[in-house]
Amino acid sequence: MSNEQYKGVIPREKVIEIITGDEPRLLVEEADQAGRQLAGQLTKSQIRNIFGAVRQIQMNWPPSVSQEEERARVRELLLLKPKLAYQAAREPKVKPLADVLDLAIDQIAGQRVRFQRFVELFEAILAYHTKYGGK
Repeated sequence: MSNEQYKGVIPREKVIEIITGDEPRLLVEEADQAGRQLAGQLTKSQIRNIFGAVRQIQMNWPPSVSQEEERARVRELLLLKPKLAYQAAREPKVKPLADVLDLAIDQIAGQRVRFQRFVELFEAILAYHTKYGGK
């Protein structure tokens, strides 16, 4: 995804820093702003459709799994990218969130600790979306 195409609600460099680093304060600040912005654009069900798939991957990817199971989870995670693209094409209001999630998935690189940061970021965005009145 080139810089011109990225329309995420969190700046590109901050998404990378949140997923690849260990910056919980940055995660919370950016999720707060993203949730506030998305509250007026997306319904909770539009976000939960994607979040449900992420939760399923999380439940199947405990801290200690075989390499084969880990590869299967990474595969499931990567297959979220076309689903995000489809939802964003179908409903353009989804694109700002889809871009953030797509970029975040690229940063995970098969590392469970990064996947956990991705889940935390997504959970926080959803929580702030609700806080700011997302329906």
